[in-house]
This record gives sequence, C-alpha cells and structure tokens, in this order.
Amino acid sequence: MDQVATLIHDGKIEEAEQRLQQTRETGASDARWHYLYGRLLEAKGLVEDALDVYRAALEIDGDHVEAGFRLAFCLDLRGQDDQAIRIYQALARRTPAHVNALLNLAVLCEDRGDYRGAINCVRRVLMSYPNHLRARLFLRDIESSMNMHYNEDQERSRIKQDAVLETSVNDFELSVRSRNCLRKMNIFTLGYLLRITEAELLNYKNFGETSLCEIKAMLSQKGLHLGQLREEQDVALAEAVAPSDGAGRFPSLAGTPDVLSRPLSEIEFSSRARKCLQRLDLNTIGDLITKTEAELLAAKNFGQTSLNEVKQKLGEFGLELRKVT
Repeated sequence: MDQVATLIHDGKIEEAEQRLQQTRETGASDARWHYLYGRLLEAKGLVEDALDVYRAALEIDGDHVEAGFRLAFCLDLRGQDDQAIRIYQALARRTPAHVNALLNLAVLCEDRGDYRGAINCVRRVLMSYPNHLRARLFLRDIESSMNMHYNEDQERSRIKQDAVLETSVNDFELSVRSRNCLRKMNIFTLGYLLRITEAELLNYKNFGETSLCEIKAMLSQKGLHLGQLREEQDVALAEAVAPSDGAGRFPSLAGTPDVLSRPLSEIEFSSRARKCLQRLDLNTIGDLITKTEAELLAAKNFGQTSLNEVKQKLGEFGLELRKVT
C-alpha cells in the first residue's frame, strides 16, 4: 500500500491504479485501500467520486485520520464549508491535533469573520510546534486582518459580484442531460460557466447543440454569455504581459501560452492562498499575472504571507505580478 501512495505522489497514476485493482477484492473491507483509491480518483480529477470513496473508508474505520482529512479538504475546495468544518473540528479534537486540519479550519474561520476562532486554531499549532513558520506568519496575517477597514461600497459591490459568480447552476431550470454534462465537467457555478467557450462545451462527450442553446438562453436572461470572464481577463492579460514599447508595438509572448494557461489548481499553494485566489476568480497563471500586488492585498484576508507565496510561485516560472506604471 505504501508503494501505491508513492506512485500516486510521483504522478504514476496508471501504475498505481493497476496495483490497486490487483488488490480490489481484499481491499473491499480495508479503510486504507479506500483512502488510496480516493487519492487516485483525486489525481484523475474525479473529486466527486473521491468524496464517496473517502466516506466509504470512514464507514469502515471512523478513526481513519487521512481519509477524514482528505474528505474535509475536498469538501472545503468545493465550497461545502459547513461539512468541512465539522470534520476539521473532529480532527482538531484529536491528541495530538491534526496540524493541517487546524490550519485549514483557521482559514475557514477567518473567511467567516471569526478571527478569534482562527487565532485559537493557529495558537494550538504553535503550542505543539512553536517554530512552525507557516503558523507564525498566518497568525500575524489574521491579527492584521482584524484591524483592516474596508470601503463599504467596494465591499458591497464585491459581495454582490461574488454572489452572482457563486450561484449554483443547479438553481436554474436545465435539462437532466445538461446538468449531468456540466457536473461531469466539474462546472458547478456561474463563475465556472462564464469561463468556458461554446467550442469547449461542444467538444465534450454527449454535449450537443440542444444543451448549448439551453445554456446560452439561460445566461442571456441574466445579460451574460459563455466565455465572458475569459474575454475580460484576456484584455487585462494583454495589458499586463505585453506593455507597449512606446511605438505601439508589443513584445512577443512566444513560448508562454502553455504556462499562462496552466491552472492554479496544479500549483501547490497553501490552503489560505488558494482560497483567496478562488475568491478573486483567478484560475490560471495568466489570470494571476493580470493583478498587481496592491490589488491582491486589497482582497479580503489576502495578507503579506500569501503575497510572498504567490510571488515565489510566479518566480519559478520567470513571471511576476503586473507592475503599476
């Protein structure tokens, strides 16, 4: 089993799957087998299926810490915060407490404005690991967040926009076929839908013109259209990565499209930084470099620690945030 975990970690998904399949019969009642199968499904992008497998692992062994944490983590990323919090809290009550569960719980507490709860979680980590760098920086950021003052009009506007983008596609009257296709494509909110193009939808298996017309009509009623967010961010991206040389010409971006289109979900950000980027609806490296340091720091709960992390990750690709000219 340890070998399977190593294969998954190294990205050798097919080999890991073969080894798991060889032990499927004996693993049916093994919580660790289900846990590893869940990790495999996650690596394949099948998060919904992974959730069911992690739940199966916990039915076999309710104290399986790894399965519990991955279940909470996946629920957290899917925006199912209430369920994630309950599991994180259960893990946090263990002795010794689960460090990553405490830190992720702190992120969720801070998101909800429960700064005291967030600080208590981080301090519990520091009681056991006084030199835990991430926890120390996180504590400083949370304390700074408590003293931040927001422009009320900007905050109301942000909340309104976020509410629209976070609206579930299940809230609209779509056919079963369209719903199933969107679910299989991991498109759960309007924000995700506004980032995809007609061509990309039609390229998906079993997604036809009827479903496309249905979705376009639904968006049109709200004054929206497919690919809208991508179009808006493409304009910002062009301005950010191709500044004028003074003669109306722009430097070549040859060789960078693959990097710019790389999903941020593939980059190992901390849970806090990841949630901040998700809140800003930044999904690719190209989206991220359209932002300035000031714009990121102005976002709720985005502190200097997260900014340093983002700059470091971009630096690994030879990129940086947009400069103010």
